[in-house]
Amino acid sequence: MGYLHELLSEVASSLFRNKLRSFLTMAGIAWGVASIVLIVAMGDGFKQGQRNNTKQLGENIVLLFPGRTEKQVGGQRAGRQIRFNYDDIDDIRTECYLVSRVIGELQNGAKVASAYNSGSFTVNGVEPLYSKIRTIPIAEGRFLMDPDETGGERVSVLGDNVRKQLFGERPTAIGTKIFLNGLPFRIVGLMPAKNQNSSYNGLDGDKIYVPYATMVRDLPPKDDNFHPGIVNDIIYVPSSLTGWKAARQQVLRVLGRNHQFDPDDKGAVYIWDTVESAELVDQIFVSMTAFLGAIAVITLTLGGVGVLNIMLVSVTERTREIGLRKAIGATRRRIMMDFLAEGVILAGLSGVVGFLGAYGLATVVNSLPLQSDMFAGLPVKGATTAWSFGALAVVAIASALFPAWRAASLTPVEALRYER
Repeated sequence: MGYLHELLSEVASSLFRNKLRSFLTMAGIAWGVASIVLIVAMGDGFKQGQRNNTKQLGENIVLLFPGRTEKQVGGQRAGRQIRFNYDDIDDIRTECYLVSRVIGELQNGAKVASAYNSGSFTVNGVEPLYSKIRTIPIAEGRFLMDPDETGGERVSVLGDNVRKQLFGERPTAIGTKIFLNGLPFRIVGLMPAKNQNSSYNGLDGDKIYVPYATMVRDLPPKDDNFHPGIVNDIIYVPSSLTGWKAARQQVLRVLGRNHQFDPDDKGAVYIWDTVESAELVDQIFVSMTAFLGAIAVITLTLGGVGVLNIMLVSVTERTREIGLRKAIGATRRRIMMDFLAEGVILAGLSGVVGFLGAYGLATVVNSLPLQSDMFAGLPVKGATTAWSFGALAVVAIASALFPAWRAASLTPVEALRYER
């Protein structure tokens, strides 16, 4: 404790003798550490916000939409319209071991009426597995179940905007009947209001979900080419985030074989891969964070140069003291460690002040209501703390090492003869 008290006294003495320079140095180091923390936290906040935004659609999903072929394959002409069907889904489930889940959906418009109001809405025919792939929250009741699909039950799940249009502010009980194109359907689930920025074929809150088998039987699309089994799109989840490319290749090979098109034909299948998009966005933010973080490190380094200058001045002012200590038995190692400790303490205290300031600002920002789902605040993670204090430690040691070596290198005779 006595040694630490002595070191702190020497640091305070150095600061007092060089007030303005010391203040600027400490401010530079504090700002450098705070900048690292805030910049990395900001990058993490935007990355997490983007992921949260994507999760509104579904977590790590890939959407496939049928297109038109652009290449001639196996005698088949280019420009053919591709149509997905449930045979494709069954084959993907059987053959694509890099795919964990896959479903299809059939969409059609319908005139919907309740006892109070009516409107035209999109109806989606899906399997119960749909809610485990897409993000479909339920406020009341439940989503579709296997008996609904196997029995072709006339049951429905309503989006929040659909409920408001049909019932207004009236309470909507589970089991209430509505009419889709004149056919009675029982409400089994109600979705809450959903803040959704990403969508395809409309927002989920504007849709009604019914069993696929019921959709094919009662609400088939008015299309001369439609037949039971056709789906508008296919959605799958890769088994591994690192194997999403291989999973895509497996799926395209199955679809290409089934519909006789080249798996590399870009026009045959339109792909919206949220895993690839998230990876791209992460790379963008990592690059931005690295660039801005480098600027923050430069600021921290300039603060370290200030510590070096203060310590060199301190060595000059204490030359006779160093000579006296060496004359009475202080070793070169002891002198070097003393000055090194002083420099590290000076830089460390400044860095701690900067970190606490940045952490406090991040806490305040995180407590405020965020205006955009694209930004998840300023999360100060353990890795961020480690990076900031790691950079501080390197700068602190590097800035104090030369002055400490210089002090330790003085000879007692020359130091005692030194005059300021």
